[in-house]
Amino acid sequence: MAKERGESVKEEQPPDPWVEEFRGHLRFELNASEHTIRNYLRDVERFGEWLTKGKETGPALWRKVEMGDIRGYLAHLHPTHRKSSIARTLSAIKAYFRFLVRQAHTGSNPADLLSAPKAPKKLPEFMSVDEVLHLLDSVKVEGLLGARDKAILETLYATGVRVSELVALSGKDIELTTGVARVLGKGKSEREVVLTGPAIDALESYFTLRLEAGKPLENKGPLFLNARGGRLTDRSVRRILDQWLTRAAIAKKVSPHTLRHSFATHLLAGGADLRGIQELLGHKSLSTTQKYTHLGIERLMEVYDKAHPRA
Repeated sequence: MAKERGESVKEEQPPDPWVEEFRGHLRFELNASEHTIRNYLRDVERFGEWLTKGKETGPALWRKVEMGDIRGYLAHLHPTHRKSSIARTLSAIKAYFRFLVRQAHTGSNPADLLSAPKAPKKLPEFMSVDEVLHLLDSVKVEGLLGARDKAILETLYATGVRVSELVALSGKDIELTTGVARVLGKGKSEREVVLTGPAIDALESYFTLRLEAGKPLENKGPLFLNARGGRLTDRSVRRILDQWLTRAAIAKKVSPHTLRHSFATHLLAGGADLRGIQELLGHKSLSTTQKYTHLGIERLMEVYDKAHPRA
């Protein structure tokens, strides 16, 4: 349909070549997760749009950026954004200009001397052991979906995996006979996590019902299926958890990540070694100064069996 006379037509800007190069750098050189790539690119592009009101993009824009421009943008964000969000935005802009300098696109990084606002230290939210066990025991295995939900929640608490790692699991990643799952974490790093007895039982029940329903577990297929037979999303798992929290009459705000924090907190309270927890969680470090320490799976099993409430 033709536009009415006098109506302005906003021309679609072609992809910014330097931003696209940065995308490739994040994906192929840094092995950044899709979540990180999406956030970093969005932060950089929003800064560029704010700077020129969307009228300019590409190399001509980025060559003109000065430290005062970035400081002004961060000040613009201050009234409506949390300190942690502003800090991430600055981190993205710094990384982008650091990349441009490395590629000899620009001569210096205008964000180098800027410091991020210090976010208040917040202790992670976690559930008590009684609350977690009450939640897990409240999940009724009513058909295929009920068995799936039980297996999902038991696996989250048993392993402490991130929800993104959980939904990415495929059939080949689980070994119920040894009670181990292989997880692909941040930075494409693979680690092994341990399954509790209840988690193994829940997974076996779920796989049996899948087979009876004509949806057998396949090596390259999703470990957990949605109602249409596809792979679950992060959001779907959050909805499943919310549903069972309501049924269990647990009023506190709980996310899949809360179960991850609970897993670590309960292991620590049970006497587990900090470095063992670090390995199980897939953290490169527990603090900026603590070096990553690798432990064998046998040691992890030993730590796990002694400390996990449902082991």
